[in-house]
Amino acid sequence: MRTPARLLLLGLLAGTATSVAAADPAPVKVLVIDGQNNHAWPQTTPVIRKVLEDTKRFAVDVATSPPKLALPPKPKDATPEDETKYKAAVAELEKAHRAAVEKFRPELAKYDVVVSNYNGEPWGKELNADFEKLLSEGKIGFVVVHAANNAFGGWKEYNQMIGMGWRGNTGGDRLYLDAAGKEVRVPSGSGDGSGHRYTGPFTVTVRNAEHPVTKGMPKEWLHVRDELYDNMRGPVENVKVLATAYSDKDKKGTGAHEPMIWTVAYGKGRVFHTPLGHDANAMRCWGFAGTLTRGTEWAATGAVTLPLPAAFPTADKPSPIAADK
Repeated sequence: MRTPARLLLLGLLAGTATSVAAADPAPVKVLVIDGQNNHAWPQTTPVIRKVLEDTKRFAVDVATSPPKLALPPKPKDATPEDETKYKAAVAELEKAHRAAVEKFRPELAKYDVVVSNYNGEPWGKELNADFEKLLSEGKIGFVVVHAANNAFGGWKEYNQMIGMGWRGNTGGDRLYLDAAGKEVRVPSGSGDGSGHRYTGPFTVTVRNAEHPVTKGMPKEWLHVRDELYDNMRGPVENVKVLATAYSDKDKKGTGAHEPMIWTVAYGKGRVFHTPLGHDANAMRCWGFAGTLTRGTEWAATGAVTLPLPAAFPTADKPSPIAADK
């Protein structure tokens, strides 16, 4: 026989179970790596972090590498002895700096996904090895933002991870879409190296409307002023182009539809790559924000639960984010 007290207890237990089932998923653990970049990373990393954290889906840490080594100026009117001392001092500085870079080894295994805002000197061998292993095994995801695809041209596995990036014309094949939307591959050594022949507002065209990242996006949306990267180069293996932007020849562009959002399968790992986001203003766009947040969630989990921002841009209207938001 079920007494009132027993019925009340069963009701409470059922309510607790429902609450647990409806609880928010555990936050996705994100590590942003910065510290060296030919772009203003001290301004862009805070934007990346805020965009991610404002969704309440991510817990974000930042690992900042040692800065680029700044050598003292050579002495003027130096004697041979001064020259010798200077060279010895430089050698010591370079040795200490390289040791600091080798020591930079954030614990990647603590995170679900790494977001790179880094474009600088090579990391240490142990960090490279950690990164290759964890990503290839599918234990972390990877997100490449803008100039992070300029980095590590001599690291073969990094080139595989990013699919294509900012390289000279011998740095791998080029991939673009023609006017009919067909993929065209240009062999390494043929045509131009990477560039951004146009900077300004431009339209992003979704090419894969069924991928979790781009699902629900307008077919076309207007991005704020940004560098439109072109002639991306690399091995271009296991790459899926999700969106492009037309580099208009009348505006000194290439006359091709250049990849703007793509994914790469690296072993069991998921890589999300966008060359959008030259500076803080370019990142303060609801189109960039929706692209970054959904791409980061997908790279980490293989799925997307985040909706597009309510203020996502349309084909006719950009949607900048106020700097104080």
